[in-house]
This record gives sequence, C-alpha cells and structure tokens, in this order.
Amino acid sequence: MPTENPQPLWQPDARRTAQARITEFQTWAAEHHGAPAEGGYAALHRWSVDELDTFWKAVTEWFDVRFSTPWTRVLGDRSMPGAQWFPGATLNYAEHALRAAATRADEPALLYVDETHEPTTVTWAELRRQVGSLAAGLRALGVRPGDRVSGYLPNIPQAVVALLATAAVGGVWTSCAPDFGARSVLDRFQQVEPVVLFTVDGYRYGGKEHDRRDTVAELRRELPTLRAVIHIPLLGTEAPDGALDWRTLTAADSEPVFEQVPFDHPLWVLYSSGTTGLPKAIVQSQGGILVEHLKQLGLHCDLGPEDRFFWYTSTGWMMWNFLVSGLLTGTTIVLYDGSPGFPATDAQWRIAERTRATLFGTSAAYVMACRKADVHPARDLDLSAVQCVATTGSPLPPDGFRWLHDEFAASGADLWIASVSGGTDVCSCFAGAVPTLPVHIGELQAPGLGTDLQSWDPSGHPLTDEVGELVVTNPMPSMPIRFWNDPDGSRYHDSYFDTYPGVWRHGDWITLTSRGSVVIHGRSDSTLNRQGVRMGSADIYEAVERLPEIRESLVIGIEQPDGGYWMPLFVHLAPGAALDDALLDRIKQTIRANLSPRHVPDEVIEVPGIPHTLTGKRIEVPVKRLLQGTPLDKAVNPGSIDNLDLLHFYEDLARKRS
Repeated sequence: MPTENPQPLWQPDARRTAQARITEFQTWAAEHHGAPAEGGYAALHRWSVDELDTFWKAVTEWFDVRFSTPWTRVLGDRSMPGAQWFPGATLNYAEHALRAAATRADEPALLYVDETHEPTTVTWAELRRQVGSLAAGLRALGVRPGDRVSGYLPNIPQAVVALLATAAVGGVWTSCAPDFGARSVLDRFQQVEPVVLFTVDGYRYGGKEHDRRDTVAELRRELPTLRAVIHIPLLGTEAPDGALDWRTLTAADSEPVFEQVPFDHPLWVLYSSGTTGLPKAIVQSQGGILVEHLKQLGLHCDLGPEDRFFWYTSTGWMMWNFLVSGLLTGTTIVLYDGSPGFPATDAQWRIAERTRATLFGTSAAYVMACRKADVHPARDLDLSAVQCVATTGSPLPPDGFRWLHDEFAASGADLWIASVSGGTDVCSCFAGAVPTLPVHIGELQAPGLGTDLQSWDPSGHPLTDEVGELVVTNPMPSMPIRFWNDPDGSRYHDSYFDTYPGVWRHGDWITLTSRGSVVIHGRSDSTLNRQGVRMGSADIYEAVERLPEIRESLVIGIEQPDGGYWMPLFVHLAPGAALDDALLDRIKQTIRANLSPRHVPDEVIEVPGIPHTLTGKRIEVPVKRLLQGTPLDKAVNPGSIDNLDLLHFYEDLARKRS
C-alpha cells in the first residue's frame, strides 16, 4: 500500500528526466497532437488512454513508422476481442528492425556471448546481408506469406536472422528452446504445421554439451508439413540427410526484399505455459508488435542507438522476442546462450560488464539468488555502463529492490530499478518502467502508455489502494489477433473475456495505489483466500525465502468440501538444512511478523523440489488440482513441466490425505 513506502527508493534527477525520450515525446505530442504539456507522466498517461486513437497515431509519427499503403483510421472496431488496428495499412516489421543498417553499417547490431563470456559482434550491415540472403533462400523453398517457419534454437545470432528473414517474406515465426523435449515441442509446433524447421545439433549449458540430434530426428518424423530442415552446426556436426546447411543459405550478398503485409498480418506465434492441456498458440501481428514495442522499448525503456540491451532469456520465452525488438530502436542487443549461473552465480553480471550493457534485464529469482549468495556485482565488477536493471517473471520482492539499490549506491551509481509485469499474451508490459518517475520499494512505477490498466472487484467496480483483478478496459495493439487452432475464437474469448464481457482479465491480483504505482500480488487463479481475505502467493514467497535455510517455496490454498480451507506451505530446503521445530517456528514467526497471522500456513511440508514450467514459473494451479484429487494426466500437461517426477510427491500426498 502507498502509505507503507512514503519515501521513494530512487528519484530521477533533473538531467535524466529532461533527456528521457518520453519527455521529448510528451513535448512533441503536446505541440502536434494536443497532449498535456504539464502534469508529467500521469497527465500523459491519462491522455494516452482517453485519446487512444490520437496517442497511437502520435507513436507511429514519432517513430517514423513506414506504411507502404496508408491506413484509413487508427482503430476500426474497438471491441474486445476483435479490435482492428490501422485497417488498410501495409508495412513490414523486419524492414523497421533493420533500418539502422543504413546509417550505422559497421556498428554492432548483435553482441553474442556464450559460456566462455567472449563477445562476438554481428554488425548492422552483416545482419542485413544475412537476412537478405536467407529471405531469398526461404522464398526459393516456396515459403509464402502466412506460412509458418519454426526454430528449435538457443539464443544465438542465427535465431535472430531466421526470425527477421521469416518476417521479411511475410511468414509466421515460432520457436522453442532446445532444452524442451520432443513432446513439448510437438505440442506447440504440431498445432501450427510449420513448413520449415531451423535446428541446431545441440547446445552448451552449465559447461556441458547437450546433443539434440535424436530429438531433431523425432521432430522431423512427427512434423509431416515440413518441406525443409535447416541445420545449424553449433556443436560442429555435419547436416543430417536431407537437411540444408545454414552457411549455404546465408552466403549470398542479397539486399533483403520486404513483403508489405497488412497491419494485422501474423508475425509470430507464442505459447502459454500449457500446464493444463495443450499450450495456447497465441498469434500477434506485424503491425501490432511493431508499434507496441516501439512504445515500450523507445519510450518506457528509454532505448536508442547509443544503448546496449541485455536480457537473460531463451527462445522459448516472450522476453526473447521482446529483446529482438530492441533492434527497432537502433539499439545493440546482447544475446547470451548458456546457464544463468555458470561458472558462478555472478555470471549474468559478468556478461553485462563485458558487453557494456546499459539496460540489464533478468528475473526476480536471479536477483534474489545473488543476494542470498552474497554476490556484490557493482563492487566487484565494472558496471558503470548499466543505467537500469529491469526484472520480470515474478514480482521483485522488497528485499530485491533494497539489495539492488544498496549494492549500486555503495559504488556511487544512480541505478534505475524497473520491475515490470506483462504477459506472453500481449508480448509486452502492462506496467513497469517509466524513466521520469520515482521508484518505491515493492512497486512498479506506473501503467504503460496507451494501457488502460485497472484493478476491479468481482462486480467490475474499479479499486484504488485495494487488491483486485488486473483488467485492461481498452484494446492494446499487441493483444492476440487470435489463437491458432481456435476456429470459432471460443478458447481466446474464454481465456480473457469470460469474467468481464468486453474487458481483458489477465489473471493477476494487483493494487493500483493512489500515487499511480502498481503492486503485483500473484496469480488470481491460484489466489489464497483465508476468511474472505485474498492474498497473493508472492507475498508469502518473499517473506519465507529470506530465510537462508529455504531454497524455494510453494504455497497452495484449497477449499475443503466441508467449507474449511487448507493452506499448506511446501519448502525445498538448502543443502544441510533440516525442517526441525526451530526452523518451523522461524518460518511461522517470519510470516506472522511480515504479513499477518492469517497468512501462517496450516502445515509446512518439506519437498524434494518445487516444480516449474519450462519458462521457470512455479506451477501453483496444477499442484492445487493434484491435491484436490485430480489425476496427474488431467491436472497437468507433462511436457510443460521442468521435472515431472516432482509432481508424484504431491500426487502421493493427495492419496494419503483422501
């Protein structure tokens, strides 16, 4: 709540505020489009949602979006789902992503780092040349606008080239990381029926080589729509029979030809975690992603040609697509392929040091792991280039804010901490980074421009300073144009618009504070509800995982048939720790003191590990279903879990309790 943190942790100085691109944009939009010149970000945001059409028109002008045929209006049908953006317009995402090559040919577009931590540079000119060559190769293979092109690839330059070449020809990109097993990949790719598969022979992680040739062979057998497989020899093996070699397809000196496609032409397919049933195949548009990412990266993240943008991610997570879009702002992007903590916990900070990253993005879990491991990044490394540390994946706990701030402040650095929250569903942020606003501990700075973010009670009434459902009451350009494999749109409708008709309900509990900031409390579909008081799981994790004995935790709230409520806390202990009476008392006392007596669990149960999705999120809802007696094969999609064996513990526990 806002009264708890009256003093900001960080405040931008006058120079940073004046030089921020969002400040320049507001001044320009006031002059050209009637935006408020005074009132700072709050006034600009209000205008951006009240005058939605004018705001998005201003974004396209400010960033000089090239429409090869003009639009008839900004927003045709504005109903959700089904809003139509910039009808009549044609453009190409890849053309915009490669624009900087015209003026900065010999400067780095990509900096690629593997576990040796030696950066490799790909210049803008070379990136454009490779995209031109590969796009011509895809056309020669018969790839046409709308055809799906898939990648089973790590976070390497070839993946960026393949995405951009696919977009250049009007194809639809989709990717999975090579640590996904064959079943998980097939659950995704079989839905979209790709005609081309880019693949590696293996990958390196944690100092080891992982051969994936058998998995690739299985993918080829199980994807009958494939017309071509393109082999990238990351581990140095020869192309298998019938596969084409990457080097041959990218050798030509070809100018890229950019297919001009309708604004709402599909750009890529992303996937929900798929913990229950098949993953949702989420389709976003070339134009919608282009304008949303220009706004998010160019205004909220304050990125431009002088910046270097690093986010730790894999190609199986939307943050990889978001990272690639850094190219839209002329920014050098940093690609890291490897373990987040190899050879030591500080690995990601070392990459930021080696690449002179200005915006360093990571997970909240990594920040907390560094704090626990007594890492001192700003003291031990030269991180003087880092202007902003951004986090997502889960809410950054208050201790994470304090630790980051104190670590950098001790070195005299003026660090902007941006905790952001969004979703694969929009491939963007609902709330987070604003370079001109203060940062309060445990809070996201503000909702994003053009994002009519609200917190609603069950009756659809807006709330301030109270916990409610995260809803978006006006369309965003990057909302899905549809789900693949959902012919009547029912799955799309039921995913977001079932609770409040015509309003996007995301499935998070949030508080919008009276000072305009946002607090994320965790998923509303796994919300804890004790005696009518709702609370997010993130609050409990933040308190419990401060204890050095607790490696990770999982809390579940289960409504009982007799009207009662059972709330167990599962704890994965650090090596050498024991769940004795002393630790039990400390866990309960920590929760009681930091949260409330209502938050104290009914039982604390030691577990061999906490299960996650393949993108690293704790799976609360499937565990809840298992504990309610749902069979394992109905409670969870096995291919979406990082360690399926862990679920047998919860299954056995449910059996013993029944």
